[in-house]
Amino acid sequence: MVQKQYPTIGVCGLDCGLCPRYYTEGTSRCPSCCGADFFNKHPGCPFITCGVKKRNLEVCSLCDEFPCSKFDGWNANDSFISHKISISNLNLIKQHGIDIYFEQQTKRIKLLEAMIENFNDGRQKSFYCLAAALLSIVDLETSLNKAEEKMKTEGIYSDDVKAKAKILKGFLNDCANREGIESKLRKK
Repeated sequence: MVQKQYPTIGVCGLDCGLCPRYYTEGTSRCPSCCGADFFNKHPGCPFITCGVKKRNLEVCSLCDEFPCSKFDGWNANDSFISHKISISNLNLIKQHGIDIYFEQQTKRIKLLEAMIENFNDGRQKSFYCLAAALLSIVDLETSLNKAEEKMKTEGIYSDDVKAKAKILKGFLNDCANREGIESKLRKK
């Protein structure tokens, strides 16, 4: 079985650890790149075949031929936000190294997990995944801190997940608007 050291980073640059399908319960859960049962769900992934199986690479940007023709049209006309940022993720890895990228991604994953665990009213998981992928770590941390503070000052109980979700979503949308990415993140 093929394995990767960093399965939450797709060989193609997808942020597997920030994807809603990674946090799905049941059989539709994605196991991450080369994770358990990955090849049953994604048997013909050309990036895995070339990058991992043939070249023994963790990600495509570690290849001398990156970006190759496999990336032609990869993010064109695709509504899946993770596809749209995968090449920029790979460029960050190429520029700063995979260890530094993984450290940053791990921080994002922890923040995302806090959002899902403490602020998800059952309808926000995809929104929080997008926020974790698109906003800066500072914006994510600040939004979580502001949401916690607002809950205290307004006397919102921890079991009122609908109110908590609305508060956090408002702060995340404010950050997205300020950064000019509101069209990608904003969901009514």
